Amino acid sequence: MWILKLKIKHKCTIADRCEKYKVSAYSIPLGSWTEKQYNYVSGRHVLCGSPELIKKFVQSTKKDKKIAKVEISGNAIFLIEKSKEKIPSFFYIQKIFFTKPVFVDEKGYEYWEMAAYKKNILTEFWNKLKKEHYIFIEMQQLKNISLDNLYFPAVAPKLTEKQKTAFDLAVKEGYYDIPKRADLKKLSKIMKISLATYQEHLKRAESKIIPRL
Repeated sequence: MWILKLKIKHKCTIADRCEKYKVSAYSIPLGSWTEKQYNYVSGRHVLCGSPELIKKFVQSTKKDKKIAKVEISGNAIFLIEKSKEKIPSFFYIQKIFFTKPVFVDEKGYEYWEMAAYKKNILTEFWNKLKKEHYIFIEMQQLKNISLDNLYFPAVAPKLTEKQKTAFDLAVKEGYYDIPKRADLKKLSKIMKISLATYQEHLKRAESKIIPRL
């Protein structure tokens, strides 16, 4: 099985807002089609960051004329985007499948991980993307891997808002890095709660997340 990892930046409804509001997102492209000279792309997106910034992100989508359809539930959004440009997911074909959701960072860069049973399927996909005038595009890996190393992450468990904020903060500030870039005391100060309370929120989040992995 061949795997392709990409880093992309382009004009995008989700990525542009991630950069503007300083949140990140996990996105699953669902479909694409052309209708009356417009390209349509649908996707489900889960936003990560402070509740206040996520709220601003969500509110801004309701006023965007490029969004043909939006459905919102908490920090999860389903969008149908309408554009005359062909964004990267428009070149997606059924011979290729995503091994992970697309991750969009706070600077608006997207990280794609895709796979196919033949190398040329992925190289043809890559060559089509290179012809487009994106802000940034880079192939980070094209590699043949064994099926044992092909990993599909489980659906994220439902966390309370405080558990989610505590866990997202720990990831963002480097609590799980080696070596650690932050300790629990620092994280509790950032979240403006006591050390014991922060630790409780994080433990409960981990108890839901870790068993699924």
